[in-house]
Amino acid sequence: MSEDFVLELEHIRKEYPGVVALSDVTLQLRRGEILGLIGENGAGKSTLIKCCSGAVVPTSGKIKINGKEFDRMTPQLAAENGIAIIYQEFNNVKELSAAENMFLGRPIRKGISIDRKAMEAEAAKAFQQLHIKINPRELVKNLSVGYQQMIEIAKAVQQNAQVLIMDEPSAPLTNNEVDAMFEVVNLLRNKGVSIIYISHRLEEIFYLSDRIEVIRDGEYVDTLITRNATEDQLIQMMVGREMTTKYPERKPCIDESKVVLELKNVYGNGDKNISLKIHAGEVLGLGGLVGAGRTELAQVIFGAKPKESGQIFLNGKEINPKSPREAIDLGIAMLPEDRKRHGALLGVSIKNNINMPTYDRISKATVIDLKTEKQRAEKYRQEIQIKCPSVNQLVRNLSGGNQQKVILGKWLAADSQLIIFDEPTRGIDVGAKFEIYKLINELVEQGRAVLMISSEMEELIGMSDRIIVLAEREMTGELKKEQFDANTIMAMASAIVDQAN
Repeated sequence: MSEDFVLELEHIRKEYPGVVALSDVTLQLRRGEILGLIGENGAGKSTLIKCCSGAVVPTSGKIKINGKEFDRMTPQLAAENGIAIIYQEFNNVKELSAAENMFLGRPIRKGISIDRKAMEAEAAKAFQQLHIKINPRELVKNLSVGYQQMIEIAKAVQQNAQVLIMDEPSAPLTNNEVDAMFEVVNLLRNKGVSIIYISHRLEEIFYLSDRIEVIRDGEYVDTLITRNATEDQLIQMMVGREMTTKYPERKPCIDESKVVLELKNVYGNGDKNISLKIHAGEVLGLGGLVGAGRTELAQVIFGAKPKESGQIFLNGKEINPKSPREAIDLGIAMLPEDRKRHGALLGVSIKNNINMPTYDRISKATVIDLKTEKQRAEKYRQEIQIKCPSVNQLVRNLSGGNQQKVILGKWLAADSQLIIFDEPTRGIDVGAKFEIYKLINELVEQGRAVLMISSEMEELIGMSDRIIVLAEREMTGELKKEQFDANTIMAMASAIVDQAN
């Protein structure tokens, strides 16, 4: 019955021109429970929660809050009825204090003046309730990402939110910050707050949730009691097929006689004395803890940061790229960790993104060959199976997995020989991960070389042919396939053993 639920979505449907984003989705959230919401990228999770906040108006269906029925929601109605959403991108103004951010858009006033002392007192009270140690006067730009997220949670608590919707909350956080966030989430549940928790990390869903709802291709699949569910069961429900392995098999394809990339005693961007080789047909995994210098090394190779000393060789020829443009022209590509900020142009089409690095090759006197432009985009859309109505679709409207494919498509179009993947599957669901892994395998089977940075131990071991480990900006170990061991890698990452071991 409705009185058992704080939030109900009934037969929600959302249509866009040519696309059905949601088709007959139902969701019921009990008071004081954590409901895990899972599905592949593009399944409709974000659209569904935006229907709750009023950011998206459903084409049809009903929304009930505490039994009261609405045929549509607005942001104001959602706030008035106790619904708060914490998105992956926070709504903080970094130049303002923690307290000012807490009351952004609704400041406490004394007459016509803003009462900062009152806001700081209320912020301190909200932080204390959540056992969060933040100085209300501290500027947000001086706080870690984890604390910035806590401000968003405290803001919801201060506004007496009954329903808190969290969209991939752990994605930007370190392990310690994730643990702190879990403590706050459990504290809120104990206080009677109902939570919808969206995450691609199934281990988090199992740890936190009471029930799990699965949606696939915009449709409701099922809701399970967490303690009765299994990971394999959820994966099959999410992807619509049984996945017998997380990592696709790869044909042996390493050409030991062909070194695509070699670094000799490279210093730069904070890294020190790095020497390594990557062969044609090889995936070299780069492991280490946050701050170990992995991304920094990739930036040096890609010309985004200067090399201070040492030598870089590509296919036996010494190079010194001083910009990404130079690196691209040499045949080096990089898929960055933050694909939305640095990997793709979200506001332009798939076609434009795929052709972006190579417009000079398909243009005459600055005039683009439009036929070739479209043919190239279509070629890679089909080859790497980008799910979209057409290559004219804006990249921002694609799922995370398909955005990653678009970035890969542009580097394939550029005929890159060395491809650097920095956290290739971060924020991507298990089904899309498998597709990215297959694409990586296809790249090395074609004779390309891959440098893969990953913070996921299982992924690092599952996809790499060799693993190099960094700690404190230096190389602490190298392991062959038969030597792979999670404990050994972690010891090297923690600088517990030296390279000789």
